[in-house]
Amino acid sequence: MYFLGLGIVLVLLKWQEMGPVANWPWWWVLAPFALAAAWWSWADWSGYTKRKAMEREDQRKLDRINRQREAIGQKARPAAPRRR
Repeated sequence: MYFLGLGIVLVLLKWQEMGPVANWPWWWVLAPFALAAAWWSWADWSGYTKRKAMEREDQRKLDRINRQREAIGQKARPAAPRRR
């Protein structure tokens, strides 16, 4: 996501001809978009995206269980250690 934001900022600077970016070639200004596409491709291929989504889902589930336990007066369960 950072590459995408950087690419947008660089394109706007190039388009408005501001600062040193105005003199850069277009391929250099558009390079962050290619890096973002490469990152997303790798993240999907390696399972990184799915793993992070599962971690968020597990955390939401644990939070929901802990809220319910606290509502009935029981101690909350600590978060499970991360596995790598």
